Amino acid sequence: MADAESTQPTQQPPTEAPAAEGAEAPKVPSKNELKKKAKEEEKARKAAEKAARQAELEAQKAAAEVDYATEFYGKLPLNQSQSRPRRARVQIASLTPEMDGQTVLLRARVQTSRAQGSKMVFLNLRQRTDSVQALLSVAPEKVSKQMAKWAAGLQIESIVLAEGIVKKAPEIIKSATVGDVELHLTQLHLISGLETVLPFTVDDANRPEPPETEAEDVQFKRVLLDTRLNNRVVDLRTQTNQAVFRLQHGIGHLFRDFLDGRGFTEIHSPKLQGAATESGASVFQVSYFKGKAFLAQSPQLAKQMAIAADFERVYEIGPVFRAEDSNTHRHMTEFIGLDLEMAIEEHYHEVMELLDDLFLHMFRGLKQKYSKEIDAVRKQFPAEEFKWREGPEGTLKFSFKEAVDLLVEDGVPREELDDIDTTNEKRLGRIVRAKYDTDYYIIDKFPMALRPFYTMPDPEDPTLSNSYDFFMRGEEILSGAQRVHDPKLLEEGMRKKGIDPASMSYYLDAFKLGCPPHGGGGIGLERVLMLFLKLNNIRRASLFPRDPKRLEP
Repeated sequence: MADAESTQPTQQPPTEAPAAEGAEAPKVPSKNELKKKAKEEEKARKAAEKAARQAELEAQKAAAEVDYATEFYGKLPLNQSQSRPRRARVQIASLTPEMDGQTVLLRARVQTSRAQGSKMVFLNLRQRTDSVQALLSVAPEKVSKQMAKWAAGLQIESIVLAEGIVKKAPEIIKSATVGDVELHLTQLHLISGLETVLPFTVDDANRPEPPETEAEDVQFKRVLLDTRLNNRVVDLRTQTNQAVFRLQHGIGHLFRDFLDGRGFTEIHSPKLQGAATESGASVFQVSYFKGKAFLAQSPQLAKQMAIAADFERVYEIGPVFRAEDSNTHRHMTEFIGLDLEMAIEEHYHEVMELLDDLFLHMFRGLKQKYSKEIDAVRKQFPAEEFKWREGPEGTLKFSFKEAVDLLVEDGVPREELDDIDTTNEKRLGRIVRAKYDTDYYIIDKFPMALRPFYTMPDPEDPTLSNSYDFFMRGEEILSGAQRVHDPKLLEEGMRKKGIDPASMSYYLDAFKLGCPPHGGGGIGLERVLMLFLKLNNIRRASLFPRDPKRLEP
């Protein structure tokens, strides 16, 4: 019988399949590459061991240091109005050296943060236009090292709830608006942090604007206007912008205050119109159910119809829309109009003089009540103080013809002055400032060809009109006139301007029912603010500006 083992086939070692034709053989690492890889793995292993040992040591050290301040710092729970302890809070602006030693509580943003070693942190806390220096210093049983480290790590622009003791500053702290005190912090809690990266710091956005002729300071980041407007929420936090919009509020308040005291009624006219009120070329058309409508270019027609309805004196503060593709420093497609209209007893100069008194009231009020805000803006936008004439001589007034004569005397060819364009307006402003020492003046008696169809012609020269413009720093800020209240003369004016009276029958009907002589004017709020402060661009005077290239946010 044969051996069983001999009956099994002989086992052959497996052989590699032949490589496909054209395929490359796998690359075998060289000895040097294998050594290099081993060294790298060993280096990484040692680094990981070292990091683990270091983390363990730090953990042991932290455990050994008891954090006795855990109640005094950290992130607060989400405020869902779950409690109301009614703790009294203060405003930074109210802090004075006389409060030395008092404990106060306030909410603010962290504008700047600077750690000094591991035991001291300086914070600049900001509320609107006011800021104060705060100091957090390690102290036994009060402020721990962990608290100081946490405070030093707070992001700029975080909102915090800070409690501290008011201390009289040994010397004026120039980096804060409230510089005669500082706040020694005893508690600091985070109310709201940041979940994104700041596009720029508020400090950078607050820096003075360099003159156009001066080279940019490379030491600091200059935040350009487009960048500001693209990140408007952060830009609006600057002390400058907080002051600008306090001043905007002031203009509206002073406007209302003056007119309320002179028997005016505030009205609110519709902003959707069935027809263009002035020029079809500058109107926004929108869909309106199965038809179309237009955004109001002004409350002009509504104001006049209110006069026909015996309101006698009316004003409005509201949005105005102009579909003009103008990308200049002083034009926007939406702005706030300050408009008024009043019945006339004898002469249209009654309206012009009331408007003059209104502007003087606003200028004086801004200077007297908002000097702090004006000073804050001046730090970023240095400019000559806005000037106007007071006393018996009153506001400078001259005719359109006299304005042309002033420009001709200054070298402008008379044939170029059928209308005074923007360049010559500014030139006239410089002439008037040099000759009469004022930035504010009135031009009367404009050519009829330059005015809207509802403007009353001059009784002696029909080529002129009973109309006026007001100017600040060489730029127009109000346009106004006596209006045509006679329906036949109004129809004639429409036809001359290419407007079909039938398209505005509702407007004409108001005058056919009898309307007193009247006049008024329209003021651009943002333009007044821009020129009073000399901000150089109207977009800086608008919260969220609208122009042909900007429709957000």
